[in-house]
Amino acid sequence: MKEINGATKVTGIIGYPLTYTFSPPMHNKAFEALNLNYRYLPFVVEPNALENAIEGIKSLNIRGINVTMPHKEAVIDLLDELSAEAETIGAVNTINNDNGRLIGYNTDAGGFLKSLKEESFNPAGKTAIILGTGGAAKAVAVALARAGAASIVIIGRSGNKAEAITSSLISNFQEISGKTLTFRDNLADIFQIGELIVNATPVGMKESGDLLPVPLEFINASHFVYDLIYTPLETALINGARHKGAKAANGLGMLLYQAASAFEIWTGTSAPVEVMRQALIQGLKSGDRPDNAEEENRRVPT
Repeated sequence: MKEINGATKVTGIIGYPLTYTFSPPMHNKAFEALNLNYRYLPFVVEPNALENAIEGIKSLNIRGINVTMPHKEAVIDLLDELSAEAETIGAVNTINNDNGRLIGYNTDAGGFLKSLKEESFNPAGKTAIILGTGGAAKAVAVALARAGAASIVIIGRSGNKAEAITSSLISNFQEISGKTLTFRDNLADIFQIGELIVNATPVGMKESGDLLPVPLEFINASHFVYDLIYTPLETALINGARHKGAKAANGLGMLLYQAASAFEIWTGTSAPVEVMRQALIQGLKSGDRPDNAEEENRRVPT
């Protein structure tokens, strides 16, 4: 990589806690591949220090920052401008410093759609079922609405949170049909008409073992199951869905493409996606994983 000097542009990620993240190796390998004089660093920022940290972006002339839990919503009021996507979703995961003007973006939604395209699934005209009501669920819902999904069903532990997402969708996308359910409801019938199932809950991560967000009896071969979790790479939901003949994918693609979009916002250069993919895969093979997995929206509060 280029030596660090006075012209080096600094990028990074803020979150709390932030003991490990896959983002630095992805971005730094990408900078190296394109011979760009950039560096990407993790910054641990406690909630009570968020305002000072955002001011520091300007003071230190930091080029750009990714934002992770618990700051994605709180940071909005501290920025100068929001992209249309971030405003609709109500969460920011990327900040661009445009000559001292801080602009907030949400690249999660676009990353999700790019990963769906990579899996050859077109959500246009489809009925999607989203499990969970956290930040990732909101981003996925907006992404699917923008892509022309016919109907989106939000299922959460809290009916109020699910209803808030549905109401926002209907308000912003008049042509879409929305429905709200809770995990306590009888869900069997809705899965009969659903075509895309997205797990945006933490159920299925390593610490939850073989737990499932919904019974496998709801899944059939006509479904496409997308689990936002990427550690483990094959959750109990993905494994069970495949055994029932359904196509399934993990959240690795969303993680990759949201990072690639942030890279392009900061540098104005097309991201070397395959370089970033290999850095991500290498990190997974090494046995490392984020303790704060919400950074890439894999541990999503419901």
